Amino acid sequence: MSQVADADKKVLFKIVLTGGPCGGKTTGQTRLCTFFENLGWKVYRVPEAASILLGGGVRFSDLSPEDAYCFQENLLRCIIQVENTFIQLAEKCKKNCLVICDRGTMDATAFISQMEWDKMMTNNGWNPVEIRDNRYNLIIHMVSAANGADEFYTTADHSCRNESLVEARDRDLKAAQAWIGHPYFDVIDNTSDFDTKIRRMIAAVCQKLGIDTGDRLSKNSRKVKFLVSTIPQDNVFPPFQDFDVVHDYMVAPSGKMQVRLRKRGKNGRWSYTHTNRRLEFNGQTIEVKTQISSRDYQNMLAQCDNSHNTIYKKRRCFLWNNQYFQLDIYKEPCHPRCRGLMLLETYTTLTGEELAKRLPSFLRVEKEVTADPAYSMYNLSLKDEWQNSRKFNKAFTPTSTANGCDFFSGRVTNGLGESGDH
Repeated sequence: MSQVADADKKVLFKIVLTGGPCGGKTTGQTRLCTFFENLGWKVYRVPEAASILLGGGVRFSDLSPEDAYCFQENLLRCIIQVENTFIQLAEKCKKNCLVICDRGTMDATAFISQMEWDKMMTNNGWNPVEIRDNRYNLIIHMVSAANGADEFYTTADHSCRNESLVEARDRDLKAAQAWIGHPYFDVIDNTSDFDTKIRRMIAAVCQKLGIDTGDRLSKNSRKVKFLVSTIPQDNVFPPFQDFDVVHDYMVAPSGKMQVRLRKRGKNGRWSYTHTNRRLEFNGQTIEVKTQISSRDYQNMLAQCDNSHNTIYKKRRCFLWNNQYFQLDIYKEPCHPRCRGLMLLETYTTLTGEELAKRLPSFLRVEKEVTADPAYSMYNLSLKDEWQNSRKFNKAFTPTSTANGCDFFSGRVTNGLGESGDH
């Protein structure tokens, strides 16, 4: 199934992100949302109805079998109604729309018997073809870290999660089995590192839509960063989307962790993200991104780290030579080190001269700075001068790999690794 997004036909694409505990579903939803918003799509995120109800004091251990059945039936009704609300909004929207459902109708089958499920279908006039196959365009199952990445399994980032490894594996299997039969069902396992896992998930969505992302989402692609000295007038750029971005760093419990808030939007409409970034085994960096409400964002601002400035940027997103770029333009108020700073980022498998040929010819690219801690947003935001600061951080600096390049001098150097808003 391919639904190519073009200017002549609006696309409405509905997906379910499901999976076992600690599978990357929350971070995946946030990354997927950002990716498609950067393409100019409208993205609706349908919240997980079960978490809303369970967060209200419902405990399965307190329910009788009859009460548990009644709860599951009402939960399914709630899922359908909430999804319908977002789908109707998407149908009326003039833009291409992606509707991301945090779990869906069939996830309920993981918690009741087949006999109870059949009874529920009959009593409500439902059938699996309509509420599964015809309702969603794509199902993506994010495999739990308990299956294949045990050392990364944790319940620390979810207030409603307390499963052991064995219980998590069982939940993961049942969640996957619930969707067997859907014509478009992708399973994203743990055979890669976490960041690659998320990119594989986004690539699966793009593939079904027929969106060409170049090598940005390839398994071996890396995030690279370049210093830009000058940019032309807007009319020289290819079609682009501009966003206002505001970053604030929060007090973190250890030097191996970075916690930040992000506000991103345009025309006074904002989305809010909480990111917890930490070093784990073998030097791998794990990021947990969570979409939060405006109220949560305002409340969390009280926990900001006073040793950091707020970072203000204009983020410009565009395609060039079949390569997706984002250009961050730092704005006032800021530390003198950030005045006039412009950083260009992209994901790619290319290196050296091949990568140089793909860079936008209308920008003056001075050098590649991926592995340079002087261009880490965490360090750029520090209030103190670096020589006076104990917080200057090299721990999160990416490891260099061969065949990066210095485009100002034309010399091939080392230093093409991974980076991010850190």
